[in-house]
Amino acid sequence: MTWGMIFEKLGICSMPQFVRFMHDLVPLKEDPDVVVTDLRYGTIPVKLYQPKVSSCTPRLGIVFYHGGGMLLGSLRTHNAICCHLSKKSDSVVLAVGYRKLPQHKFPVALRDCIAATIHFLKSLNKYGVDPDRVVVCGDSVGGGVAAVICQRYLSCPDLPKIRAQILIYASLQGVDFQLPSYQQNKNVPLASRDFIFHCWSTVLDINPSWKSTIMKGAHLPAEFWEKYRKWLGAENIPERFKKRPYEPKNSEPLNESAYLETSLALDSINSPLIAEDEVVSQLPETFIVSCEYDLLRDDSLLYKKRLEDLGVPVTWHHMEDGFHGVLSTLDMGCLHFPCSMRILDAMVHFLKGL
Repeated sequence: MTWGMIFEKLGICSMPQFVRFMHDLVPLKEDPDVVVTDLRYGTIPVKLYQPKVSSCTPRLGIVFYHGGGMLLGSLRTHNAICCHLSKKSDSVVLAVGYRKLPQHKFPVALRDCIAATIHFLKSLNKYGVDPDRVVVCGDSVGGGVAAVICQRYLSCPDLPKIRAQILIYASLQGVDFQLPSYQQNKNVPLASRDFIFHCWSTVLDINPSWKSTIMKGAHLPAEFWEKYRKWLGAENIPERFKKRPYEPKNSEPLNESAYLETSLALDSINSPLIAEDEVVSQLPETFIVSCEYDLLRDDSLLYKKRLEDLGVPVTWHHMEDGFHGVLSTLDMGCLHFPCSMRILDAMVHFLKGL
């Protein structure tokens, strides 16, 4: 990323382009037990993962959206994850290679994910997938996409109903940047507060000069905080997550110009955590993974509470030694963290129970 920033300042290429180029240089590891097929749904590249052993009954289907802040990540960086999921859970996995920033502005990536998901849902018979067992899954911003798609297609008569959603340290809101985990983990590598803000402001095309105002909560009116505190308030987070340094802060008086600049963040397609009760209460069974050393940890904790309060079954795993992006170290050899395999094993156990 440092070299990418240098090249960007020199006008050679953008930082995300360079980082994606370097990531994609790593050769893919093949699994003899999984058949991987590269396809295109229109202009959208996807990878289809199918167990090599044939099945006499339709399989579980998983639509996977990779993380990376809509700037980084690719089908290649998450290949090992999808391969493992397909093999260990005996499922058909479709990974979506949505178009990314800075070349493709919001909401292109979300539209790509929606289009690929709909196409897959209409082609389940072709891939041998059970229409009653389709799961949406994603990590980081991909988890946010999974949550949005799950909310958006709750009751679509011409599509199979989504059976469950799997949200791995998902990005679920972009309105409150003073939650405990946002303070405690602001300098943790891979997902520092500066990087997360950079991704968020780039996705929503918000001028970075508003950063200080937004971090103080002055970009939203008092009536917003009054309405959503019941869902966003730090009092909804268990006390054990506030033991590390955390200072409760009140939002500052509204900056009207900042509000006009950032109001798009209030839409549930960008902050599914603040969707209305009538939507959240209808969501399917949910699997959530949170990590202790993750800026976005409290997004997961708050969404978990909302779901449980509204009667949605939730399976939650918290990784005390986890950090944002740890699942992607799965096949990094000596850089692999054991936590990644524990997350994958928990996902597989959940999927086998559906």
